[in-house]
Amino acid sequence: MSSSGKPRRGRVLALVAVLVVALLAGLGFLQYRRVQDNRLDAAAEAAARAFAAAAQKGDLTAAPVADAAPAAAQEQYAALVKGMRSAVPAVEVTAVRRTGRTGTADLRWTWPFGPNGWTYVSSAPLAQGTDKQSWVVRWAAPVVHPALAFGDVLTATRTPAPRGELLGGDGAALVANTSVVDVGIQPSRTKDPEGLTRALADLLDIEQPPLLQRLRAAAPDAFVPVITLRRADYEPLKARLQPLPGTVFRESMTPLAPSRAFARALIGTAGPATAELIEKSSGRLVAGDVTGLSGLQRTYDARLAGTPAVRVEQVRGSKERIELFAVPAAPGSPVRLTLDAKVQQAADQALAGAAGGNGNGALVVMDVPTGNVLAVANTPINGTDRAMTGRYPPGSTFKTATTLGLLGTGLGPDDAASCPPTLTVNGRSFRNFEGGSLGAVPFRTAFAQSCNTAFVGLSERLDPPAFPAAATRLGLGVPWQVGVDVFAGDVPVPTSEVEKAATAIGQGKVLVSPAALAQVAATIARGAYAAPHLVLDPAPAPAPAAPPQADPTQLAALRDLMRQVVLAGTASALADVPGAPVHAKTGTAEFGTQSPPRTHAWTLGFQGEIAFAVLVEEGRSGGSVAVPVAEAFLRAVTAGP
Repeated sequence: MSSSGKPRRGRVLALVAVLVVALLAGLGFLQYRRVQDNRLDAAAEAAARAFAAAAQKGDLTAAPVADAAPAAAQEQYAALVKGMRSAVPAVEVTAVRRTGRTGTADLRWTWPFGPNGWTYVSSAPLAQGTDKQSWVVRWAAPVVHPALAFGDVLTATRTPAPRGELLGGDGAALVANTSVVDVGIQPSRTKDPEGLTRALADLLDIEQPPLLQRLRAAAPDAFVPVITLRRADYEPLKARLQPLPGTVFRESMTPLAPSRAFARALIGTAGPATAELIEKSSGRLVAGDVTGLSGLQRTYDARLAGTPAVRVEQVRGSKERIELFAVPAAPGSPVRLTLDAKVQQAADQALAGAAGGNGNGALVVMDVPTGNVLAVANTPINGTDRAMTGRYPPGSTFKTATTLGLLGTGLGPDDAASCPPTLTVNGRSFRNFEGGSLGAVPFRTAFAQSCNTAFVGLSERLDPPAFPAAATRLGLGVPWQVGVDVFAGDVPVPTSEVEKAATAIGQGKVLVSPAALAQVAATIARGAYAAPHLVLDPAPAPAPAAPPQADPTQLAALRDLMRQVVLAGTASALADVPGAPVHAKTGTAEFGTQSPPRTHAWTLGFQGEIAFAVLVEEGRSGGSVAVPVAEAFLRAVTAGP
């Protein structure tokens, strides 16, 4: 090899080194550009998402916008969508494309109209901010909708769908759209607010001070509501209402039951949507919509309400209107219940006549063969649904469960039972109502006269778990799956001899609802447990597995004992009720810490295929307060149409 090879090799190596350095520099630059591009892409996408979130909230004051100050952009945005009736869109970024320092974001807008919503895509131009680090949306009307220009307005016109009806067990409407008249006052039309409100208070049996206060606080041309009357109730008052200066009237259709009291706590009411309900509806409700306000009307509102017809238009100027979207109304679907209109009205009327309590009461009626709930009555009618969800000590009505347990130990109806005036268990004294005493009597007599001390003494025959076991066989504590909330009862295992004695007479920690006791009465009458029913369509979740069944022979003995309560015991007022023989058990449940304790009055029972439970809060005794309610109800039901 010649000596000239070495310089040539050196030059080659040097060239290779230069090329490597250049290649590395190029790769480094490409990597740098890639990192920078990723940062720009991420910043552009973040700006688009921030704008979408702000638009969805309806507030662009903090949004990243250009070509208008955020406050101005917000003002223009509010003007563009002011006709959308407070509906809130969902705004989602579906794609972002960037070229250099500009880009475009695709925004998918979904407005809550129709079953699937009104969905379209708009383009939002993007630009790099002045600080070269952030990105902004170039604000313009087409960002909201491609067809819009500033000065245009999106408007949504809603036409409510016919509301679904609440149907009874026979398929007839229990709650149907009914003609009503809203009576109101327009402040600017009256010169004597005090005189007008006084006249309306006297005529309509309402309180004047709150009405006068609302009238004085209202705008001059406002509609100040006074009362909503059924058309049938309005017509007799029309001639006296209309001449009163300042009165105004609006006619509408409102879902109403046959009477104001009709199962009201259960069924609930429907009326104009409140601000709170509108806010919670995620755009389904807007001001002016009729919606369920309570009870079943609220629970099943989405089904009953259906979907309103909606027409969205682009309004340009004063005349040009361009339809952008339309969907027809989808009528609401009915909700079918097991309630029987005649039985319900009889229950409402009987409970309304209850005397001797604090005004709170409940009456639940069940069909024995099917387990269908036929009536759910409450007083006051617009209060808590205590019939279904109340929690009360059952008092002596629980002796039905205790008796079932005792029959299982071999006790017979004619076996002897001791009924002293008081009986002490581990230092706790138990007494009979008003200190009564029967001495040594057959068990059937102790049951008929509801002797507490006899049951306390006999409770020694039962192990603690026997109490919840017997109660469960009667359906007490077995969960209901009927489409509404129900307290099925709670019977804990007694943890001491005193607690066991208290449990035997329905005190201690035992709690029930009127519905739960109606189920007990139905089980005894039927001779077996059957799952209850209330909402038939839409069908609720399947009922839980049935509890262990009671011995039919023992239930037959229990039925005979309940008949003795009517023939020769604390429910004797039911003995001459027309129709099939009535069977019953009364109860007087102590509660609270006062001395003497306050009491609730109970009666459960059945006649033919109807089982019932009556509660009158703070009633003196079951026999004197609850039995008359049961009598009034049974007489009304057996009286015929």
